[in-house]
This record gives sequence, structure tokens and C-alpha cells, in this order.
Amino acid sequence: MKTLRNSITLIILSFIIAGFQPAQDIPEAISSAFKAGNSKELVKHFNNNVELVILENEDVYSKTQAEMILRDFFDKYPPKNFAILHQGGKNGSKYAIGDLTTSKGNFRVYFLLKKTEESYLIHQLRIEKENE
Repeated sequence: MKTLRNSITLIILSFIIAGFQPAQDIPEAISSAFKAGNSKELVKHFNNNVELVILENEDVYSKTQAEMILRDFFDKYPPKNFAILHQGGKNGSKYAIGDLTTSKGNFRVYFLLKKTEESYLIHQLRIEKENE
């Protein structure tokens, strides 16, 4: 009876510990691309079509269109730093919320990644000006 109780306790503890593991890690290459303002590297992590909300632009764009919009954004707002504040996910999707510090103000960044056959790709990206 003691062995069964220990086994059940071990199983329950394993589930609890697994629940606190950061299994939703966002690829470092995405953070690095934001920090560097590198639209070409960032779109490598995009799905073929991506929903973008960047300041006044809001639509579903192809990777090529999204890269041009991001390049324009990074040209106008050169990044100084990017940090992920929160991330999570479940059932084949991940999300992250981050702070983008630029030479012309700070922005809140939200993005959603969904699992494809090969990897997780960004399906939605939102960049909003932070109220200062």
C-alpha cells in the first residue's frame, strides 16, 4: 500500500512540475531579429500569410509584403532592445508578449505562432505604441 501511495504521489508531483516547465520557449532567433531590426530574418519565421497590425497597417499579408512593412517600420523606429515579458501556449500554438525599445519610443509586441509540419511559424504579429 505504501508503494502504491508513493507511486501516485510521484506521478502527481511529475504532472505539477511539468506544468511549471517553460515548454513554450519562443525561438531565440525571433528575439534576435527584433533586437537587430532585421525584417529579413524575422520573416523566416512567418507563415506564408501573416496577419499584421503595425501602427496604421492592419491586414493579412504575404511574407514578401510583410517583410517590406517591417523593414519600413524598423527604418522609422530603429530598435535598441527587445525583451519577451510573457510567453505561453498549448495545443500546437505559442504566443509571446514583448517590449520593443526604439530610438523613437517604446512598443508592445504580441505574436502568435502555430505548429506546422516542420516548426512553429508566426501567424499573427501586432506592434502597438506604448502609452508614455
